[in-house]
Amino acid sequence: MPKIRIRQHVNPLRLKFQQAIALPEWNQVYANPNLPLHLDIGCARGKFLLEMAQIYPEANFLGIEIRHPLAIEANREKKTLDLTNLHYLFGNINYSATEILTSFPANTLQYITVQFPDPWFKRKHNKRRVIQPELVNILVDYLVDGGAVFLQSDIEEVAIEMAHRFSQHPLLVQQHSETWLAENPLPVPTERELYVLEDNLPIYRVLLKKVINAV
Repeated sequence: MPKIRIRQHVNPLRLKFQQAIALPEWNQVYANPNLPLHLDIGCARGKFLLEMAQIYPEANFLGIEIRHPLAIEANREKKTLDLTNLHYLFGNINYSATEILTSFPANTLQYITVQFPDPWFKRKHNKRRVIQPELVNILVDYLVDGGAVFLQSDIEEVAIEMAHRFSQHPLLVQQHSETWLAENPLPVPTERELYVLEDNLPIYRVLLKKVINAV
């Protein structure tokens, strides 16, 4: 099947992207909905999660993607591999985070990744960036004690903003003394990551963990 050609940029503030995400019955999607959950925000074509789900069958993986055709394509590919610990949702996480996370069993969200999100360079468009303060608060509320947040971008401005917004939360503690994490702690690189590395360009990474007794 030929690869779907998709617009690179989608304005998340359009009315069509401010609707609640239609959620499936998780016990019909996952073989075991009670497994630890890895949430990948802005999963694009889902290749990263497709590999992760095969490496870690003891965890569930959920990708959120605002471009509908990509979510459809990713779920189609998942089905060909008969993976029962992986699913992709179409929608805008900033409008449905609470609904998504409350639909899962309590204390299952253990890992969050945000990798190479749309930078929205123009200052007037910064409000379209996916990591907004309210979203950070919701995500950390549902993240388990000891759960991790991994961020990376090849745009330093975007990485700084994401790192600042997450690190401002009193329960998140950065896991490295240097400003940026030198290596990706995960065994699977994203397609964008491979592209950047091939061009010998820098990648700005941050790893944080939730620590209840941090305050």
